[in-house]
Amino acid sequence: MTEPSATGVPAYSETLRRIPESVTKARRLVSSSLRVWRLEGAEDAAWLVVSELFTNTVVHARMDCVRVTVSRVDEQVVRVAVIDCSHAKPQVREAGADDECGRGLALVDAVSTDWGVDPLRWGKRVWAEVKCGGR
Repeated sequence: MTEPSATGVPAYSETLRRIPESVTKARRLVSSSLRVWRLEGAEDAAWLVVSELFTNTVVHARMDCVRVTVSRVDEQVVRVAVIDCSHAKPQVREAGADDECGRGLALVDAVSTDWGVDPLRWGKRVWAEVKCGGR
């Protein structure tokens, strides 16, 4: 179920199963949120961000569910976050030419204006901010 935020910051969130098929649902949440705020110009970058962050949780996190949030930081910036129950902090890696994985956070860094990790008592929140119309 998608829920609006009660924090005063415009936001939507959804708890999804930690399986590869849920990436599509995470993208839908992003698209719906951006349409409501008329920030469709951020959609490509925000899709890439949520896809990479969610995929990291599928591979590295634990527990069955992951929380995805999309919040409007200001008139042109949205923050996409994925919250899981792992304390392992993601690291940007340098993938070799033949590596099939390891480029996700480098891509997130390339398309976002900022990104980071917020430790939580029971896990972490990995987030990235995307500006409408580009970095």
